[in-house]
Amino acid sequence: MLLRLDLQLFSGEKTEKATPAKRREVRKKGQIAKSQEISTALTLLFAFSGFLILGKSFIEGCLDIYRHSFREYLLWDLSIESTKLLFNQLVIDSVKLVAPILLIVMIVGIAANLMQVGFMFNFSLLKVDFKKLDPIQGIKRLFSFRSIVELVKSILKILIIGVVVFMVIWSRKNEFLTIGEKDLWSASRFVGSMIIQIGIAASASLLVLAAGDFIYQKFSFEKKIRMSKQEIKDEYKKTEGDPVIKGKRRAIQRQMAMNQMIREVPKADVVITNPTHFAVAIRYDFNTMDAPQVIAKGQDYLALKIKEIAKQHKIMMVENRPLARALFASVEIGEAIPEELFNAVGEVLAYVYYQEGRYKGMMT
Repeated sequence: MLLRLDLQLFSGEKTEKATPAKRREVRKKGQIAKSQEISTALTLLFAFSGFLILGKSFIEGCLDIYRHSFREYLLWDLSIESTKLLFNQLVIDSVKLVAPILLIVMIVGIAANLMQVGFMFNFSLLKVDFKKLDPIQGIKRLFSFRSIVELVKSILKILIIGVVVFMVIWSRKNEFLTIGEKDLWSASRFVGSMIIQIGIAASASLLVLAAGDFIYQKFSFEKKIRMSKQEIKDEYKKTEGDPVIKGKRRAIQRQMAMNQMIREVPKADVVITNPTHFAVAIRYDFNTMDAPQVIAKGQDYLALKIKEIAKQHKIMMVENRPLARALFASVEIGEAIPEELFNAVGEVLAYVYYQEGRYKGMMT
């Protein structure tokens, strides 16, 4: 009794890897192994890299807006129309200025998600779930192991960014302390370059944390979707269906295969019989085949059916008990005659061709 209970408990443990069907099911529900840290780190890295490459043009664009504002826009008459025109012009100039960076961020963000989970769009995730408003469940989530992991990640990110900022500033402390002696352009260029350097260094450091987070998310996801042996058995039964239905399906498949085989009988050159228990239909085309082929075979009722069709299509039947048994036992439908039966089948085909007064090539 105790052993039976132990087995039942063991069978209920989720110790098995999830099946492909289970993975498809949870994916439809939006449950995937994904690290948001990878998207964040890559987006920041490429955004600051974009500023590094396009920084000069970005600054020149800002200065152009500044110059136009003081040289042209301040000279306009104040009216509703001029205000609309000024607003539209400033919006267009600003969009042109930030569009390259925003495009880089958008492409990297999409690519980071595609690399992790592939293309997935689920409308069911847009539904309102009132269960998430349950305060008791919210408290449970607040003090869950996952919340502790998120807290640790946040602390690590703060520490990493703090250390990177300190190291970059410390490496350029001499320039930083003399920034008051620089002109406006030099000071701005120094601050801008230092911000970009901090951003790239911090983003690259966060990638290491993101890689670790992805490994954890993958492990957590695999553990979450594990299945018990009983669940796998139930899924198999559900997928394969009831044994009675499977038996009917196999019967239909056998019937379809038999019908297909029967349709091939009229193409035969000869039917070798037992004479009553076995029938094997042989076809040979000297121009396209290296050896004769078995295109149909049957036993008992099916043998009678093959002989009946052969009689209807005036296909010669030759009685050869040993050969019929050997062909039925050793050659599957669609296979060529094996070498050890070449001579025996060749003699039968030669006899048939002679009787029918036609020539299709002799067996060697």
